[in-house]
Amino acid sequence: MARILPVASFDGVVFGATGDLTMRKLLPALFHRFRDRQFPDSSRIIAVARTELDTEGYRKRAEAALRQHVDAASLDEDMLTAFLDLLRYHLVDALGEQGWPELVASLNERPDQVRAYYLATSPDLYGTICQRLAQHGGITPQSRVVLEKPIGRDLASAQAINNAVGAVLPEKQIFRIDHYLGKETVQNLMALRFANPIFERLWHADTIDHVQITVAETVGVEGRGGYYNGSGALRDMVQNHMLQLLCLLAMESPISLDTDAVRDEKLKVLRALQRVDPHEVNGCTVRGQYSAGIADGRPVPGYLADLGAESSNTETFVALKMQVNSWRWAGVPFYLRTGKRLPRKVSEIVVQFRTPPFSIYPRDQHELQPNRLLIRLQPAEGMRLEMMTKEPGPGGLHLRPTGLDISFEKAFGQRYPDAYERLLMDVVRGNTTLFMRRDEVEAAWSWVEPILQGWNDRRDTPRPYLAGSWGPTAAIAMIERDGRTWYESFD
Repeated sequence: MARILPVASFDGVVFGATGDLTMRKLLPALFHRFRDRQFPDSSRIIAVARTELDTEGYRKRAEAALRQHVDAASLDEDMLTAFLDLLRYHLVDALGEQGWPELVASLNERPDQVRAYYLATSPDLYGTICQRLAQHGGITPQSRVVLEKPIGRDLASAQAINNAVGAVLPEKQIFRIDHYLGKETVQNLMALRFANPIFERLWHADTIDHVQITVAETVGVEGRGGYYNGSGALRDMVQNHMLQLLCLLAMESPISLDTDAVRDEKLKVLRALQRVDPHEVNGCTVRGQYSAGIADGRPVPGYLADLGAESSNTETFVALKMQVNSWRWAGVPFYLRTGKRLPRKVSEIVVQFRTPPFSIYPRDQHELQPNRLLIRLQPAEGMRLEMMTKEPGPGGLHLRPTGLDISFEKAFGQRYPDAYERLLMDVVRGNTTLFMRRDEVEAAWSWVEPILQGWNDRRDTPRPYLAGSWGPTAAIAMIERDGRTWYESFD
């Protein structure tokens, strides 16, 4: 059984408590941690929003959400009742004075508690909420604030948010969350590399041919059209989630697991990324927009129909070819792709090793496949190492690729916690290792901005692709020009 580290008694304060993120992710994550007895007895969950509700009304909404989003086998009725009893609701106007004195007065009943403020709101409100908390005496040395992505929509807006929040709290009390970093498989990347010399000694340009990172979704914009149309796939997925995955894959070993030692190495990767000249975006980027097609076995409309608009230049798919300018990775391309309305919901990493320089096996009888390390982040977390083996039986020597599979849930015989469960408890503990530092966020935006500028300067429209396909054919052409091909998921 996993060792559960103790946490201090805390008040978890969720702004935007009636929103989709809270109902679908935060409340279920908190319930699971409570069910596993990780909450000290005096802890509270304080829900904050502008909706006209009282505590009892909010508890009914929370119960409905938990019954919908928590597996029935985990939803013990006694534990559910006890968890709902922890919830308190405060109506607060983030832009006005309503509710702030009452909220802070409630918090000040327990002045020594850890206060974890989770801002599940529009990023435009981050600075305002922090300033209001400070004005009303809600910030203490034991306070932490959690900022959801996106931190801005470009470098200037990210810096403005960081400045506003940083004027109220020191960096060590600011937790910029990226839930991908809380996934067990992502954390296992470091264990794979730095606890297993067999892999770390192969982890460089001499043995690795290229790396692929795919984050695919089958859904469309699903009611998020207003946000998504002002964002797009590059801002929504690449600038945060996918660059963080790349950092963990490409970084050097930190000197320890101390918070800043790990984040220093990730920052070095972001700074080593080869910049894309705005005039060269067509050579190393492809962007697309889904049209009507078939997804999950049913007809679905295109992006414009989902959006209810006649035109839009927002990409719902992006593929990139990237280079990390370091001795370890010189000449090794990193191919990234992400999109909506793709054939499968999957997030995975493919590390493809070089083919043997010489084969003793006749080419007309055996087609040697390169070794691949496949790392699945979702839906079923695990790893697979593909290698060539001899088929059993008589009749000559026949080779075929065979996979060594590790399903983490099966290997350890327990439910794998959702990423938010780990990260929320790290906030209470004050452990910022799996959260983004200010300079990381700004370095990522510095790399992304020339691509956005190049797209804007060219005024090209995204390439159409059928819903249910793997994106525009130009994305396939981009990787196949290099003599490589996209890996289409393992089961």
